[in-house]
Amino acid sequence: MGIARSTVYDAPRIELDDTALVEAMMAICDEFEAYGWRRVGAALRQRGLVVNHKKVRRLMREHGLQPRRRRRYVATTDSDHDGPIFPDLAKDVVPDGPNQLWVADLTYVAILGGFTYVAVILDAWSRRVVGYAIGRSIDARLTLAALRAALEARRPAADCIHHSDRGSQYAAKPYRDLLDAHGLRGSMGRRGNPYDNAKAESFMKTLKVEAVYPMAYETFEDVTADLPRFIENV
Repeated sequence: MGIARSTVYDAPRIELDDTALVEAMMAICDEFEAYGWRRVGAALRQRGLVVNHKKVRRLMREHGLQPRRRRRYVATTDSDHDGPIFPDLAKDVVPDGPNQLWVADLTYVAILGGFTYVAVILDAWSRRVVGYAIGRSIDARLTLAALRAALEARRPAADCIHHSDRGSQYAAKPYRDLLDAHGLRGSMGRRGNPYDNAKAESFMKTLKVEAVYPMAYETFEDVTADLPRFIENV
């Protein structure tokens, strides 16, 4: 017949406008409530709809089609350890310039089958993130990476106060040694009192509400590909 053999086996692609596409996505999400953008895209392809993954993510976000997950709680602060506890040096400090008071905190991002962890350090005067790290494990390596990034970016003068909770990650010897090496003064809030680190806690809440929950990350790679954009630019 004068046509290529492969043409016979090519399944015709169905072209839909956004309205029909969203209706198809809604039907998939109603049937499979835990489906994220990858699985929705695969389900669309099974129906003969080949859609760019960025478009799938955008339409799911715009139309509230993120997977419905039961939010899990993970304790990120382990204050039951043998490490030293710094006195609270930040409670009466009102910074009037950068690099006088840094505040640090940890949080988690729920993904399919586990968690990703984020450590941040903010300058309390500007509330700007000066260092952060994203990792698969919640230990001192994560907080050390965030601290090294902050030191490299800001090179603070000696006597800058570094304030955190009493977590073991901040009481670990390698962390304390790095603070000492750069002349930073360690400070910690009271056990179980988030108000002692309110600026960092407030940032973490914003991060969760505006970046983590709307995106419904599925993999570690999703987090590392998108979350830095929010932290650095938003």
